[in-house]
Amino acid sequence: MDLDVVLKRFERPDEVREFELGRFELVHAGGMTIGRATYQPGWKWSVHVGAPLGQPSCQVEHVGMVVSGRATAAMDNGEIIEMRAGDIFYIPRGHDSWVVGDEAYVSLHFMGADKYAAHD
Repeated sequence: MDLDVVLKRFERPDEVREFELGRFELVHAGGMTIGRATYQPGWKWSVHVGAPLGQPSCQVEHVGMVVSGRATAAMDNGEIIEMRAGDIFYIPRGHDSWVVGDEAYVSLHFMGADKYAAHD
């Protein structure tokens, strides 16, 4: 069985989901969907993604890595964490998130990218 090698870059994503103060780029490779999130200072999930979708908190489970910037994830159960460049994260369903500081936040998403900010 021959398998083709796939080489892709986020500069030419397969799909882009844009919303106020942010964008989510997706690439499909080897049966996976990998996402790159870029959020500007002032971005907040519940305001800029959740409100247009009619959702009070994000119901997507995420595994990813912070490339640059800082963001907070606030779980529905009250737990709050801050993520910084180099952190690898797992965030369960039921959370809000927002950019911290005046630098754009960029992260890669290895799980949950296909469902994130999707308009069904």
